[in-house]
Amino acid sequence: MLNLTRLYCGVAQPADHLRYGQGHGAPRSAAERRPIVVWNITRRCNLNCIHCYSDSTAQVYPGELSLEQCYAVIDDLAAFKVPAVLLSGGEPLIHPHFFDLATRAVQKGLRLTLSTNGTLIDLATAKKIKELGFSYVGISLDGIGETHDYFRGRKGAFEKTIEAFRNCKAVGQKVGLRLTLTRNTVDDLDRILDFIEFENIDRVCFYHLVYSGRGANLVSVPPARTRAAIDRIIDRTAQWNQNGKSREVLTVDQPADNAFLYLRLLREHSPRAQEVYDLLKWNGGGANSSGVGIGNIDTQGNVHPDQFWQSVTLGNVKDTPFSQIWTRTDHPLLNGLRNRRPLLKGRCGICRFQEICGGGFRVRAEQVFGDPWAEDPGCYLTMDEIAAAPAAALAGV
Repeated sequence: MLNLTRLYCGVAQPADHLRYGQGHGAPRSAAERRPIVVWNITRRCNLNCIHCYSDSTAQVYPGELSLEQCYAVIDDLAAFKVPAVLLSGGEPLIHPHFFDLATRAVQKGLRLTLSTNGTLIDLATAKKIKELGFSYVGISLDGIGETHDYFRGRKGAFEKTIEAFRNCKAVGQKVGLRLTLTRNTVDDLDRILDFIEFENIDRVCFYHLVYSGRGANLVSVPPARTRAAIDRIIDRTAQWNQNGKSREVLTVDQPADNAFLYLRLLREHSPRAQEVYDLLKWNGGGANSSGVGIGNIDTQGNVHPDQFWQSVTLGNVKDTPFSQIWTRTDHPLLNGLRNRRPLLKGRCGICRFQEICGGGFRVRAEQVFGDPWAEDPGCYLTMDEIAAAPAAALAGV
């Protein structure tokens, strides 16, 4: 996860201590952080999104965790001192005990965030979410008007989503937009950026496509268009900052963005290029992501390296606490993810930006090549950009 507001604009952000090792409570190294846990509390959903990584629909899925099992997970995560828990789905608000789980988590001192399609957030629900103490609500948007409805598989979904943003804003709940970069959304990017500005949305996360669930059926954005999209996002972030609105803008699931941003700073002769490189080096990019700084519990209680890596199960919380599963030392993939750089192959293996990219997003390599250590097929950097260079060049000298 790359925070453009912090790195390109130099504006302090709420998670700088976790992301870049700055501020009160920062761990000694990114590798020592407890994982942020994405918890899919239900697979059931009221929409049928064409890029859903959990392949969710409006049906009941047997085998999901009971309320008591969920409480046990919450107690364990709190004792394990994870920095945040993201409640996801499916659509988490459909869970019959959603507010019971949230209440328990807050009582245990967990920092809660919510990932939702927004269609169920009326004003009363927004108020209840705010009163419970959710630190952040992320609402998925995948285009304007009919484009969003097409992605969501339901006519009128866009209007419901707009209402959700406005309801959260009305009660003072921090709310953000979550968007997956696909060919359709890249075409709609300028209108999406205008929408963010018009609705005064606090935070926006641009996710790169991962080939999980129904997302495997989508075609990736070509490298040239990805580069252009990231540049447009950076440009608008800078414009907002210059106009006195430093909203949080992040890109997610493609650590190559780290190198792309750094190279842009060098081209612009930015005096902050070295500082940004050092912050990115502390973070480590993908090297400290899946299986290290982020983990997933699915609806059945299975633990995965991240929410997109459903093909690998590290254990199940029905019989072993998450904290014990996560700290095990006998799983080959988990051990590899903790020290992945020596295992990288292909373009990732020779890339000069390993210490700030960390080898991209490993699950994409597994999904495309059947090898978690192969090159990240989603990387859009050119061979000239990743080719070995003297240390002075890396430092921006």
